[in-house]
Amino acid sequence: MSYIQHGTSAFRKTSLALFAGGFNTFAILYYTQPLMPEFSKEFGISPVTASLSLSLTTLILAFSMIIVGSLSESWGRKPIMTVAMITASVLTLITAFAPNFHVLLIFRIILGIVLAGLPAIAMAYLGEEIAPASLGAVMGLYISGNSIGGMGGRVITGVLTDLWNWRIAIAAIGFLGLVFSIVFMFLLPPSRHFEARPLRFKSLLRSLGNQFKDPGLLILYALGFLLMGSFVSLYNYIGYQLIAPPYSLSQTIVGFIFIVYIAGTFSSTWMGKMADTHGRPLMLRIGLLIFLCGALLTLSPLLVIKIAGIIIFTFGFFGSHSIASSWIGIRATHEKAQASSLYLFFYYAGSSVGGTLGGTFWSSYGWHGVVGMIASFLVIALLLSMLLARLHQKNAAKA
Repeated sequence: MSYIQHGTSAFRKTSLALFAGGFNTFAILYYTQPLMPEFSKEFGISPVTASLSLSLTTLILAFSMIIVGSLSESWGRKPIMTVAMITASVLTLITAFAPNFHVLLIFRIILGIVLAGLPAIAMAYLGEEIAPASLGAVMGLYISGNSIGGMGGRVITGVLTDLWNWRIAIAAIGFLGLVFSIVFMFLLPPSRHFEARPLRFKSLLRSLGNQFKDPGLLILYALGFLLMGSFVSLYNYIGYQLIAPPYSLSQTIVGFIFIVYIAGTFSSTWMGKMADTHGRPLMLRIGLLIFLCGALLTLSPLLVIKIAGIIIFTFGFFGSHSIASSWIGIRATHEKAQASSLYLFFYYAGSSVGGTLGGTFWSSYGWHGVVGMIASFLVIALLLSMLLARLHQKNAAKA
């Protein structure tokens, strides 16, 4: 059976479906990020405690993806992804009625388990169904769905919270999630290259262990941790800085700052294509350098430069993540869903650890402390990308 090629009807349907899936995943996962200052005010909690509404979700999501990615080797790709999206949307609607922060956290923990169904499997689905020469482009579109979902979710919650309250904002995200779930269900082609395997836990654990034997995959896992840890830390605490003097911005304006995710929509697609043309090692290093420069620019007290830094930061993150995530499907020679789920395990573990650790730096050292932590993460990521490039050259020479 042939693979899905760029320019075909199946390619367009797959791209739109995965775009919708990426949108839904990020909108639902990150809608609490701009609401953290609201949680602090309404429930009388610290920024670090408020960040648990995201950190706990991503931590549970990280562990759940390892299990779900493995289950999909037996149960199939599309059915699990579809059920996960619909259930997550319904659960988000229920969360809007949480009576207190503790109950809200319980709903968000359950959400972390349910939502794992799409990100754990999407990359494996693409790696199996899309022609290798077209993989970078469609992966970029999937990641751009993530960026627009993250942007749209944050802007919607910011505006609706100012107009009404945060509960109506969350309910709106849940309803929108149901719409995108239906789009995903009807557009995504069924798997043609998937071969179901019996679920045996001993062989499952053995195959998971095999994913740690490739040093290249280990580096990609570490990169996922560092990339997402850096990204979430900035967006978790930039709102606290911007609503306080001397900026004193409203929740609506802070929400609209997330519109800079458009830069991520462009960079994920463009850098994915550039990686197909000029090579992943070079484009990954360029993406990381852009990422780091953007973080440093946010240290400026001038609001216009700070926002420019956020735009550059976002551009670099989504471009780098697009390249690293597509590299997993190529680097893994077997059990691609497991390799993808492990990458995303470290990716979302980075979100949890970095997001909470960033709160400690914010409380102790202010914004300079947050950026210092991010810069440290990204310098390590640059060093790892250089080591990965050497491994890539050795493998190319052997081939």
